[in-house]
Amino acid sequence: MSFDETLKAFPFIAILRGVKPDEVLALAEPLVEAGFHIIEVPLNSPEPWRSIELLARALPDILIGAGTVLTPQAVASVHDAGGRLILMPHSDGAVIRAAKEARLLCVPGVATPTEAFAALGNGADALKMFPAEQMPPAVVGAWRAVLPSGTLLLPVGGITPDKVEPYRAAGAAAFGLGSALYKPGMTPEQIRVTAQAFAASWRR
Repeated sequence: MSFDETLKAFPFIAILRGVKPDEVLALAEPLVEAGFHIIEVPLNSPEPWRSIELLARALPDILIGAGTVLTPQAVASVHDAGGRLILMPHSDGAVIRAAKEARLLCVPGVATPTEAFAALGNGADALKMFPAEQMPPAVVGAWRAVLPSGTLLLPVGGITPDKVEPYRAAGAAAFGLGSALYKPGMTPEQIRVTAQAFAASWRR
């Protein structure tokens, strides 16, 4: 599936910030069972390259990415580990271009229309609206009116199951799920409960 089709099938990215390599596969299992097609390991997690490599090898049908990617050098390391998706908290054009040159998907973080247009100009595949706590659904609707048709907007930050429908109604394509889905120290059973809650919000 294309990135767009993957997001349409199940519009959530699981962000496993703080996950450790020795637990990442067990935690990924309930996510896949719930319907997740995209899993992100932020680079400020313990041994992130190892976790990305383990996920990429074990789950070839799941889109494995890295978050908090700050430099072109980090893009190269993600590629070497088997990651296929770059997610950023910012909109550094050099990082976006490095990702596209490596034939990786790239979702930079943007907080203003100026950053959004610049990111698209550098080749971004989608836009991470971050932090979403500062950008309610009304902002999504306003951006949709001026950005190119088909631009994928992904609110990230503070997304809980009850916030999904208002954002979707405003035009959000998908969501990055952080602490409402996973916190360091959670067990596979605990993440199964939170994953199913988000899946239920999508089915509704």
